[in-house]
Amino acid sequence: MFLSNLTELTMSQGYRRFFKVVPALSDELRAENYRIRHEVYCRELAYESLRPEGLEADAYDERSVHCLVQSVSTGLFVGCARLVLVDPANPTESLLPVEISCAATIDRSIVDPLALDRGRIAEISRLAVVGSYRRRQGEQNQPISISEEDFGTPKRPRQPYLALAVYLCLIALARHYRISTLFVLTEPRLAANLSRLGVRVEQIGGAIEHRGTRVPSMLSVDEIIGGMNFVVRALFEVVSREVRDGIEAAGPAAVRASHPPFV
Repeated sequence: MFLSNLTELTMSQGYRRFFKVVPALSDELRAENYRIRHEVYCRELAYESLRPEGLEADAYDERSVHCLVQSVSTGLFVGCARLVLVDPANPTESLLPVEISCAATIDRSIVDPLALDRGRIAEISRLAVVGSYRRRQGEQNQPISISEEDFGTPKRPRQPYLALAVYLCLIALARHYRISTLFVLTEPRLAANLSRLGVRVEQIGGAIEHRGTRVPSMLSVDEIIGGMNFVVRALFEVVSREVRDGIEAAGPAAVRASHPPFV
C-alpha cells in the first residue's frame, strides 16, 4: 500500500482543497442525499425504479443518520451515505436490513445481532458517488469504489479523497453516536479491498444474491479507528471535526428533529 508515500499534511490539505463532509440534519440536506441516491441507484445503475419526485428513499431512512460529501469548488453535493440505526424503543423488532436479507445465511456462532447491545449497532448503507466522479474504467456500474490501486504507485501516487471521505464520515458519525459494531452487505471484492487498506472486515455468513453477489460482514468501530496509520488518522480527524462542526451548527433542535430516538 502506498499511503506511506503520502505525508500527513499532504493528505489532509489535499482533501480540504477538494471536498467537505456535511451531516444531513435538515430536510433540505436529507433531500440532497435522496437526490444523489436517485441519480445513482435509479438513473445510472437501475437498481431501483425511477421515482417521479427524483428522490430515492425507503422506510429505513426515518431511523438513519445521513451524511453528504460536498465539492469545495462547485458547492454541489457529490457523495452520500447513511447509518441505519436500531430504534431503542423497539430494539428486537426494528431489524437492520442485513438481518432481514441475510436471515438465513448469518452464522450465529460468529455473531448474533439480536444478542448484542442493540443501541450500539448500525448498518452502513446506501453509499453513492455521482457518476461524473466515478471516472475510472469499471467503476461506472458501481455506486462507490475504493481499492489499493486507488492510491497509485510509489512514483505516481493518487489520493481517493472522495471515497475515503464517505467512509470516514460514517466512522465519525458512528463514534459520535456511540456505535461500536457496524454491519455491511457488500460485494466480496470491496470487503477484500477494505481489508487491504487496513480495515478488518469479518464475514459473518454466506453470500446472497442482491444486485450481484453480496456477503454480510461486521466491523468494529474501535478497531477501525485504532488501526488507522498516521496518514489516514490525520484525514479522519479533519473529517471528524467537520462532522462535529456540522452537528453543533445545526443545534440540538435540528439533531432531535432528525433522529429523536437516538439523542
